[in-house]
Amino acid sequence: MLKIVTSVIILICAFNGLAAHRRFNVEQRIAKDGYYSESHTLMTTDGYILEVHRIPFRRFETAQNAVKISKPVVFLMHGLQGSSLSYTFLGPGSSLAYLLAENGYDVWMGNARGGLNSRRHVTLDPSKDGEKFFDYSFEDIGLKDVPEMIDYILKVTRQSKLDYIGHSQGGTAFFVMNSIRPEYNEKIKSAHLLAGVGYMEHFPNRILNAIAISTNLLYSIAVNEGILEILGPRDSSNFNQEISTSPQFGLLGILLEAISSIFKAFELVTPASIKQYAHFGQNIAAKSFNRWHYGAIENLSRYGSFTPPPYDISKITINTTMHYTVNDNLLDERDVLKMASVMPNAAARKISRETYTHHDFVLARDSKELLYNYILEELNKNRKDECNI
Repeated sequence: MLKIVTSVIILICAFNGLAAHRRFNVEQRIAKDGYYSESHTLMTTDGYILEVHRIPFRRFETAQNAVKISKPVVFLMHGLQGSSLSYTFLGPGSSLAYLLAENGYDVWMGNARGGLNSRRHVTLDPSKDGEKFFDYSFEDIGLKDVPEMIDYILKVTRQSKLDYIGHSQGGTAFFVMNSIRPEYNEKIKSAHLLAGVGYMEHFPNRILNAIAISTNLLYSIAVNEGILEILGPRDSSNFNQEISTSPQFGLLGILLEAISSIFKAFELVTPASIKQYAHFGQNIAAKSFNRWHYGAIENLSRYGSFTPPPYDISKITINTTMHYTVNDNLLDERDVLKMASVMPNAAARKISRETYTHHDFVLARDSKELLYNYILEELNKNRKDECNI
């Protein structure tokens, strides 16, 4: 059941040390850009406290001077080690969140568990109960976090549906949610996935491809060594560099260094569970898009088969556009096209700049011309069609 976290719980969490890590001050950043925003908190069924940010008005508008009308809702979900700031980073006139707000949309941005804005739990302290707190993969985000956020948003806005935009793991969560919980197909009008990661038959990163074979062993070593999360460069306790250069960690150190190199240009990195990376690693090794691999015996108990079942994305009936680039080191064009062919109402759209990268979807200055304008045109067209029904 969806619960709104009360101030009492927030205070308890603070005194338990659950808010010890500095959060990204999203409201402050949005206010500097001239927009009114709101921060909402909600709790998942397994006790994680998530923060969701809302931009309901155009620039320089507030509840006092804005026209009181019902607006279509758009939900933006960030990628692995991202946050809601991913969609405001480029500033007014360029960021997707602001462009949507200027075009009359009620904009909501999620923050997955474990990140600096959702690093809280009703009973678990990430600094003391790390092994339990960080025991989640991208499936938990897709099956628990995203559905709770969508239900909360629809309840607050009194809408029956919203439009979904997800970058990287934000696309993965979309695939997971709508394939295992297909009832959410009825709550999403359309989806735009920006390098949405799913199928991995042709995973393009050679280093990660080679290391992925040892994913389960490396994950076990990491947990035994107390390495439960990949930290962000803004965190003063970041020890990833120390580990990556230490001979005792061997292949695990090489893996952490490879991950660090992927995100070195991404200025908005927040912590993420190492199990999220392990789940991707399992799928890279299997060249598939499967649920978490527990081992043959536990797989049989949980899934009824010795191997983890694949996510059946053919169950996703939402009108979906999969935006991709040929210069992506984490997603291959062939896998994108295969996914688009499996989903009954999906299409693939290639970014026209050949040098466009995986992170450019939220960081590149020319994304407005190459991508965001197209998304706005499609959303506006669908909006107009709805009005004419």
